[in-house]
Amino acid sequence: MNSSQALAQSILGNLAINDSLHYLSEIKDDEGQDLLGKVKISSDNFVMEYKVNCLGEPRSTSLDGYISGDYQIAIECKFTEAEVGTCSRPRLKPANSNYESEHCNGTYSIQRARKERCSLAEVGVLYWRYVPSLFKWKVDGGLNPCPLNKNYQLVRNVLAAGVKPDGTVSLNNGHAVLIYDERNPAFQNNGNGLIAYMEVQKALQEPTMLRKCSWQRIVKHLREKDVLSWLTENLSLKYGL
Repeated sequence: MNSSQALAQSILGNLAINDSLHYLSEIKDDEGQDLLGKVKISSDNFVMEYKVNCLGEPRSTSLDGYISGDYQIAIECKFTEAEVGTCSRPRLKPANSNYESEHCNGTYSIQRARKERCSLAEVGVLYWRYVPSLFKWKVDGGLNPCPLNKNYQLVRNVLAAGVKPDGTVSLNNGHAVLIYDERNPAFQNNGNGLIAYMEVQKALQEPTMLRKCSWQRIVKHLREKDVLSWLTENLSLKYGL
C-alpha cells in the first residue's frame, strides 16, 4: 500500500500500455507550467525503471520514469517517503566495509586520504563534473554543508535529464519531474521533501529544469477526461486518490 513504485506502475504503467500517456502532456505543474514542456510523450519514447549509464556510477541510477529523445525528462515518484533521498556516504557506519575509505562528514571537502572533495568522485562518479554546468554552487573552495547531502536524489535526477548519453550537458537538454502525494507532510510547508525541492530548484541556473506535480492533480485530470475510469475508481478505493 505504501510503495511509490507500485503506485507509479499502477498509474504510469497503465497509461503506457493503454496508449494514454499523452494525457500527461495536458497537465500543468504546481507553478502553472506545462509539466512535460513541449514533449510529445507516447509508449514509444517512455520507459519505467530506466537505468542511467552516463554518470559513472558503480550502480546506475534507476529512474521511475524516463522520456527519451532530443529532450529528456527524468521522472521521480514519491508517495509516503519522508524525504526525497539523501546521499549514502554520510550515513555509513564503522561496521560498513567501506567506512574508512568512503565515509563523508557531510561537507564537500577533502577528507581522510582522498584526493577528491567528494567520496563518490573518488571512485569515479561524475556528478561533480556536470554540477557546475547546471547549478549555481561555487565549488572551488569546497562547500559546507555539501548541497548533495540532503538533496542527492533530486540533483541526480536533474543530471540524468541534463546530461546526454554521450556526456554532453546543456541547460536545454531536458528537465526532471517530481510527483508526490500532497497529503504527505514531507511535501507540505517545512517538510523535508519540499525543502529539498526548493533548495535544488533555487540553485539551478535554469529553474524550470525541476518541476513538481501531485498524484492528486494527475488523477483529477484523468477523471475530467474520463480516461481509464476503472483505474481511477480503484485508485480511489486503494489509495484515496
